[in-house]
Amino acid sequence: MPPSDPLMVLQNEVLMITLITWALAQVMKPFIHFLLVRKWDWGMLLSVGGMPSSHTTLVVSVTLATGLIVGFNSALFAVALAFAMVVVADAAGVRREAGFHAQALNTIMRELMEGQPLAAEKELREVLGHTPAEVLGGIIWATLATTLLWYFWP
Repeated sequence: MPPSDPLMVLQNEVLMITLITWALAQVMKPFIHFLLVRKWDWGMLLSVGGMPSSHTTLVVSVTLATGLIVGFNSALFAVALAFAMVVVADAAGVRREAGFHAQALNTIMRELMEGQPLAAEKELREVLGHTPAEVLGGIIWATLATTLLWYFWP
């Protein structure tokens, strides 16, 4: 295959392991949600938020796979680790706080709507970030799935 062949991306072990791990985390969300609240929410297949954190899963998986395949002493692993640290902190911190702000703004809008005839606006999405447990779930899932996929990769 020539180097410009777009299908060569399928030979990138780090990318393939990471995408499989992330996709499985997304597929797990509705089932874990059902176990926790006894209600199906199939929209979680394509949404942010929920257990496990797919953002955390993605960056921890790419970091671990890079270390396993390229080496934990490589500059590429160091870059992946720094990137993962930023994303995990963002998932549990900034994005979670933005979700709390969305809840407060939605409450204000509902209260205003009850007292005055304002045009109904679409509510803000309140589940933007992750709880510490969801982030930890993403880390654990990424570590287990990435290690198993790396071990059994053809």
